[in-house]
Amino acid sequence: MKKIERFYADVMAIHPEVTGSCNLVVVKLPNGETIKFVVDCGLFQEKEYSELNKSFPFDSQNIDFVLITHNHVDHTGRLPLMVKNGYRGEIYTTEDTSKLIPLALDDSYKVLRDTSKRRGTSPLYNDEDVDMTKKLIRSIPYSKEVLVNNHVKVTFFVNGHLIGAAMILVQIVDEKSSPINLLFTGDYNNKNFFFDVPDLPQWVLDLPLTIIQESTYGYMNSTCIKKVFKENILRCMERGGTAVVPIFSLGRGQEILYEVKLMQDSGELDADIPIYFDGKLGIRYTHLYLNGSLNIKEEMKEFLPKNLTFVDKLRRSEIVDDKNRKIILTTSGMGSYGPAQVYIPEYIQRKGDLIHFTGYTSEGTLGSKLKNAEFGDDVEVGGLIVKKLAEVDYTTEYSAHAKADEMIEFLQKFNNLKLVLVNHGQDDVKVKFAKRILNEVETKYVGILGRDYFFRVDRYGLRKTLSTKFK
Repeated sequence: MKKIERFYADVMAIHPEVTGSCNLVVVKLPNGETIKFVVDCGLFQEKEYSELNKSFPFDSQNIDFVLITHNHVDHTGRLPLMVKNGYRGEIYTTEDTSKLIPLALDDSYKVLRDTSKRRGTSPLYNDEDVDMTKKLIRSIPYSKEVLVNNHVKVTFFVNGHLIGAAMILVQIVDEKSSPINLLFTGDYNNKNFFFDVPDLPQWVLDLPLTIIQESTYGYMNSTCIKKVFKENILRCMERGGTAVVPIFSLGRGQEILYEVKLMQDSGELDADIPIYFDGKLGIRYTHLYLNGSLNIKEEMKEFLPKNLTFVDKLRRSEIVDDKNRKIILTTSGMGSYGPAQVYIPEYIQRKGDLIHFTGYTSEGTLGSKLKNAEFGDDVEVGGLIVKKLAEVDYTTEYSAHAKADEMIEFLQKFNNLKLVLVNHGQDDVKVKFAKRILNEVETKYVGILGRDYFFRVDRYGLRKTLSTKFK
C-alpha cells in the first residue's frame, strides 16, 4: 500500500462572507514541522458578525507570519488584536501599503475607541497595540521572490484593486518534494486610474496552482454596469442642489476627485461650483498621492479639481448652512462613520439634493438602509428619525473589484489550475460564481471558502475537505 506523503497545506477562511477578511493556512511538512500563517486580518463591518471581531479561532502567538494583500480596514483592522493576543512576527506588505497602513491603523483605532466610549465598552485593542503593529511591518517590492520562512517563498504582484494592492503567490517548498503553490488574489481588479496593471508573468501562469479567488461581484458582468454618476451629479447641479458623495478614504476618494476634474475640464461642470473634500484620513492619503510618495503614473499626479477645499470640522456647519449648490465628497464610503454622519442627516431631508454612494455598502450600514428606503419613508439616521426626501443613488462604475466575466477571464489564463477556492463574497454569490467557474474554467475542482470547511491541498491539488469546527 502506497504511503500518503505528509506534505500539505490546510487553507481556511475565518470570515463567512465579505468583510473581516482573514485566511489561515496551516502547513504540515514531511519532517513533522508545522507552519502557520495568516493572509489578511480584517475587521467585520456587518452588525450580524460584530461578535466575530472579538476573538480568533487560532492562537496568535503560534502564527509564524502575516501577509497583507492591501490597505483596507476589512483586511487590516484586526492586526492590532493579533498583537494584543501575543503575535510578534513579521507583517509583510508591498512598499506602498507599508506607507499607507500606519495611517489606516491609527484611524481605525480612533473609530473603535470612540465607538466603544459611546457604548460603555472596552475597545478591541489600545494605542500601544497599534504602535507595536506598525513596528512589525516589513515591505516587499513587487515581483521579488522573498523567503519569509525556511520553507515558504512569497512574491507580490501588482493588483489593480488599490494603490499598493497585491496578489500574493505563496510557494511552500521542501527539498524532497515539488512546491505547493497558492495564489491569493485579494480583492482583485485588472485596472486602475492611477497605475498600470501588468499581466502575471508566464512562469506563474504555468504553475500547478491553487487559487484563492475573491467573488464580491461574482453575480454581475462588466456589461451590466451603468455609468450614472456624472449624469446624476450634473442633473443635481442644474436644479441648484447639493450632492453629498460618500467615498472611501483610499482609492475611491481620489478617483472621484479625478472624475470631478474631468467634468470641469470638459466644460460640463461649472468650475465655480464649490467642491468640498471632508475626512481627515482621506485628506492625508490624498496628500501622499500628491507629494510623490506613492507609485502612481506621472500624468495622474494632477488629479485635483478646481475650486476644491479640504475641510476641517470647524467649517462643516458653514457648509451645511450654505444653501447654494455644491458637491461634498465625504468619508465614510458606506455612510456610517466619519463626517458623512454630519452631512447625511441634514441633506437626506432636503428635496432636490442628492446622496450618491460610489461603492459597496454592507448589509446593515447606513448606505444600505438609505438605498433600500422609498422616497418619503421615515428612516433612522444617526439616531434621528427623518424623512427621506433627497434623491439617493448608487453606482458600481468605480468599483475596485473585477466583475464576474473579468474574473473568469483572469482564471482562464492559467494553464495548470488544480483547484479554485471561491472566497470573499456573500454566500449566494459564492455559490453562483463557483458554478460558473466549474463550467467556464479548466480546473479540476472548485470549492467555496467559508467558516464551515477547510481544504487540504498538496502539490497535486485538492486532497480532501474537512470541517473547521469554528464556533
